[in-house]
Amino acid sequence: MKHDITIDIRNLTTGYKSGRESHVVTRGINATLRSGELTCLLGPNGAGKSTLLKTLSTFISPLSGEITLLGNPLDSYSNASRSRLIGVVLTDRVNLDNMTARELAGLGRTPYTGFWGRLSADDEAIVDDAMSLVGISHLAGRMIDTLSDGERQKVMIAKALAQQTPVIFLDEPTAFLDYPSKVELMHLLLSLSREYGKTIFMSTHDIELALLTADRVWLIDKPHGVVTGTPEDLALDGSLARYFERDGVKFDASTGLFGVAFSPRRAVSVKGEGVRYNMMVKALARNAIVLSDTADDKIVVTPEAFIYGGESFYDIASLLDRLL
Repeated sequence: MKHDITIDIRNLTTGYKSGRESHVVTRGINATLRSGELTCLLGPNGAGKSTLLKTLSTFISPLSGEITLLGNPLDSYSNASRSRLIGVVLTDRVNLDNMTARELAGLGRTPYTGFWGRLSADDEAIVDDAMSLVGISHLAGRMIDTLSDGERQKVMIAKALAQQTPVIFLDEPTAFLDYPSKVELMHLLLSLSREYGKTIFMSTHDIELALLTADRVWLIDKPHGVVTGTPEDLALDGSLARYFERDGVKFDASTGLFGVAFSPRRAVSVKGEGVRYNMMVKALARNAIVLSDTADDKIVVTPEAFIYGGESFYDIASLLDRLL
C-alpha cells in the first residue's frame, strides 16, 4: 500500500491566546501523517499532547506555522467539509441518557444528513457496517450508561467510522481500560489503518504498547520539542531514552522495554533456551541480578527444573529464595 501524506505540518507553534498575550506550548513542529498508518503521540503530562491534538482538530488555532490537509490549508475548509475529512474521538466520558449505542454511532452520519438529521437507508447500512467492523453489533440496543468503558470507546470509534473520514484523531483512547482491552483496541486501530487506508493519529500514555503497535511515533516534551520516526529508529538513535529515562527508570533498546534501574546485587551465569530461560532472566533482572558468562554462580535451565548449586528447583520463586 502506498502511504500518501494526508497531513503536513511545517514550523507549527501551538499554544493559547489570552487577550494580547500568547502562551506557547510547543514550537517548531515539522511532521507528516500518512494514509494507512497508525501514529502514536507520546510524552509526559504537560508536554502539549492535548494541545497539539486539539490544534490539528481545529478546536484551537495555531499560534503560527502551516498545517495542510490533503494538500490544502487546514483552515481553508469549512466546518462542514472538514467534518467529512476528520473524525475526532475525545477522552471525555460520554454520559448520554436515553440513547442507545446504535443511536450514538449514528451521530457519525450528521455531516451527511439533512436539517432534521434523519438517517436514510444508506446511512443506516453504513452505521451497521461500522458497528460490525468494531465488533459491537450485539451492543446496538444497549443504553450508553450501561456500557463498560471499553464498550463505550468502541461505540465512539464506530461513530467515527460511520463518519467515513480518511483521518481519525483519538485523544488517549486507551485511558481507563484494563490491559487486555487496551491491546484489543490498539489492534483494532492498527487493522483499520492498514486494511482501510485510514490515517489514524492518537495520543497515549501506554508507551510500551504504542512501541509494539504503532507504525510511527511522535515524541513530544518541552526540552526537546517533537521528534518523529518508527519506534525502532527512535530506539536506535537514543530518542526514546532521552525523552523518557528518569532517575530509576531506564530504556533497554535491545528489547524496546522500560525497566527499573537497580544497583546490581550480584552476577550469575544462566544457560538454557526458550520461554523458561526468558522468564528466568526476567526474574533475575527484576531482582537486580545481572548476567555474566564468567560469574561463579551458575544456573542451568532445563525443561524440568532450574538447577543451581547442585540443587533442582521446580519453580522460579523457590530459586529466588535460595539466591536472595
